[in-house]
Amino acid sequence: MTGDRVTVSLDDDASAALETLTDRTEDGHSELVRQALTFYAANFEAATANREIDLGVYYRMLAGGEHVLLDVDFLHCFLDFVETDAGDPDPDFLASADRVSEYHASEYEKRFSSLGDLLDWLSFCGFLTVRTTDDDTYHVVFPTESMKWFMLRFIERTTTALDFELEVDEGVSKVLLTERAA
Repeated sequence: MTGDRVTVSLDDDASAALETLTDRTEDGHSELVRQALTFYAANFEAATANREIDLGVYYRMLAGGEHVLLDVDFLHCFLDFVETDAGDPDPDFLASADRVSEYHASEYEKRFSSLGDLLDWLSFCGFLTVRTTDDDTYHVVFPTESMKWFMLRFIERTTTALDFELEVDEGVSKVLLTERAA
């Protein structure tokens, strides 16, 4: 093998990670560092886009079988086709979606302590974009009108068990959500 030689100083975490990988793979240090650099280069955008996102969380969500990757266009197709001829959401769809929301409300009661925490999670999942406007108000942007009504309904129903009241101020494609003391 030809190539450049590199000397690297590792901190304790990196050194422990290298030793763990060496034990797990039985590859040498040089091979593991080469693989890591190649992987990092191939996934540079994902690794550097938002340092707060933990790719391990994505992996655990998908590996557990409870979540799936879904092209956003498919999601929009699904939402576009749940309307009745009158243009309202199909009642059977709403009943099913509300059951999912009720389940998540009980799950979220133990998981989230604030509206900001919940919105960060939904943003992490790709359903919306959120910006804090002050301590308890959030400017939320949805990619489409169908995503807006669907996710807003979900948010309203999943926050019922949390220790605050939700105030909603709707715009055309944006919403201001405010957390008020219960």
